[in-house]
Amino acid sequence: MAEKTFERTPKDLIIGIAMTLCGGVLWGVNATVSKILMGTYHASPLWIACVRELAAGVLFLTCSAIMTPKLLTGALRDRKSYPRLLATAIICVLLVQVAYLESINWTNSGTATVLQSLNLLFVLGVVCLCGRRLPGVREGIGVALAFAGTVLIATGGDFTTLKLPLVGLIWGAINAASTAAMVFLPVKLIERWGNFTVNGVAFLISGLVLLPFVRPWATAPQLDWLGVGLMAFTVIGGTFGAFWLYMAGVVRVGSMRATMLGTSEPVMATISAVAWTDAVFEPTDLVGFVMILIMVFLVR
Repeated sequence: MAEKTFERTPKDLIIGIAMTLCGGVLWGVNATVSKILMGTYHASPLWIACVRELAAGVLFLTCSAIMTPKLLTGALRDRKSYPRLLATAIICVLLVQVAYLESINWTNSGTATVLQSLNLLFVLGVVCLCGRRLPGVREGIGVALAFAGTVLIATGGDFTTLKLPLVGLIWGAINAASTAAMVFLPVKLIERWGNFTVNGVAFLISGLVLLPFVRPWATAPQLDWLGVGLMAFTVIGGTFGAFWLYMAGVVRVGSMRATMLGTSEPVMATISAVAWTDAVFEPTDLVGFVMILIMVFLVR
């Protein structure tokens, strides 16, 4: 119903496309900013994840309290929602954030973001399993392209060795699998309690779980003014702003168009990685990236 409501005028569609693209671009830039924080300022992935989740959680909950206070109080009183909220916090926030940052740390922002796109294969597997069917022709071609692209990225075309660290590939696979869970786990919660409420609670819980292990006050890196600015961006623009823009765009353009427009994230991550971190991509990397992005258009 929401999609039909917002697609009544070309203006709404244009606004939705712009919001979705901006969300993807911010996510892509956020990946490179995170790489700079880990490389230049020696911030650990767990520290960034903990601080980012706590801060973003407060922002989401503040917006929920102002814009949808009844939904916020309703969610907090609904104890039956607690198990799913906890699972969403652990799998769809904590695991996604940590695995993504670790993947960036071991590889680079462009590669990690492209590997994240493999989440569609996990979604396809669940859909086929639940529907008791085999992948269709388009889906099969997409799977083959994704596999070939990943092999090219990992080996650089030399199939006797790994160009990327194995641990980086493993974190990338974990990130893809946990990102796929976002399609299933929080859906009913968001339908009932709204995006701001569910994400605020999930982000806050995730940050609190990491808090005693990370102790961000004791393990904080030495940040200059630029470092503080980058950290502020990763919280406000790269997490809260990116998610809000992307989800608001999805409502206007629909999930199918949003998936296509979401390819702006790996493209921007790759461009910013080359421009800001001196990352170098071989032709085999770029071919692998294209193969995986084509898979995004085929598997839907």
